[in-house]
Amino acid sequence: MDPETFEKSRLYQLDKSNFSFWSGLYSEIEGTLILLLGGIPFLWHFAGSVTARFGFGPDYEITQSLVFLTLATLFGAVTGLPWSLYSTFVIEEKHGFNQQTLGFFLKDAVKKFAVTQCILLPVSSLLLYIIKIGGDYFFIYAWLFTLLVSLVLVTIYADYIAPLFDKFTPLPEGELKTAIEDMAKSISFPLTKLYVVEGSKRSSHSNAYFYGFFKNKRIVLFDTLLEDYSPLNSAGEPQSDTQSESDPEESSSETKQKSKKKQGCNNAEILAVLGHELGHWKLGHTVKNIVISQMNSFLCFSLFAVLIGRTELFVAFGFTQSQPTLIGLMIIFQFIFSPYNELLSFCLTVLSRRFEFQADAFARGMGKASELYSALIKLNMDNLGFPVADWLFSMWHYSHPPLLERLRALGNVKQD
Repeated sequence: MDPETFEKSRLYQLDKSNFSFWSGLYSEIEGTLILLLGGIPFLWHFAGSVTARFGFGPDYEITQSLVFLTLATLFGAVTGLPWSLYSTFVIEEKHGFNQQTLGFFLKDAVKKFAVTQCILLPVSSLLLYIIKIGGDYFFIYAWLFTLLVSLVLVTIYADYIAPLFDKFTPLPEGELKTAIEDMAKSISFPLTKLYVVEGSKRSSHSNAYFYGFFKNKRIVLFDTLLEDYSPLNSAGEPQSDTQSESDPEESSSETKQKSKKKQGCNNAEILAVLGHELGHWKLGHTVKNIVISQMNSFLCFSLFAVLIGRTELFVAFGFTQSQPTLIGLMIIFQFIFSPYNELLSFCLTVLSRRFEFQADAFARGMGKASELYSALIKLNMDNLGFPVADWLFSMWHYSHPPLLERLRALGNVKQD
């Protein structure tokens, strides 16, 4: 890294760390005050008064639960909005990443809230109903239901939910598309579609991922990852015939791109990055993560079945006269399981870092060590990633190994 980029990444990391500290402190204070001042039972009784006005009495617990959820998520969205605004329009803007206008940001926030409610409320009502009628083995039925919901959401997210927020277009025919398809065939990856997502209208950060089950896999590349495709590169090509007419809120990236230096990876480096991502599939990392997640989910529902009948848990949180199922889920999953969740999070972080090293090694085995080496450096500089990390802090917090560790693991490679 040149001294200028190193200093920029250092200042960016400091700003993010300071923001994380103060936003985390606020979150802890807010959560503590809600507990001490009885915010949860207050909101529950307020939700009851709202449903009562529409003729729904105490027997309509699921209806009251849905009103409670709506109010709770609305409260979270409102209190979190200033922090999100500061992160986007102060920190990200200061360091040259933000591409959004205020109008686009607010419209996006409203859409996210609406989509969240459309998913959260029906799923929650069905889950509460299953717990109510499930008998002694309700935890098994509840677990199977959440498993089904998660599989459905993973299946439909990129095709039906993500396009509500971002524009997806097929990767144009050409050398890159042919090379990706050939690489997928070489490891029997059942690739069906290749997309480019217009991430540049939000941020200049870059990414790539794949999704889909069984024989229906798709690969998605952020336009900011593609050196010859990103609109943020003033000398880049093409701006694309498929680019849609953007409304005024979405056009801010056009006014900013002139000052941006060329970013992204060349075709060989993109193939190396995808070699890493396909390594996750070939090595079974995705399936392993799903299995671990579902085993944990089943364990949590089993323990929930044991604890839900303990009235002292509800009394401790201010519920002396009723034991709503939704509140029981909140108390047990959010608070009682908190120490366990911290430990589990650390274990999953360790596992994630191990998977990243294995995926890097897979790309190296495909003969792409040199290209991956240069791609990691480019992406780190494009995203102003600070290359120096304290080993203890990174071990606890970083799901991906620090850059220097990944480069060392790739071994000695020739760089042009």
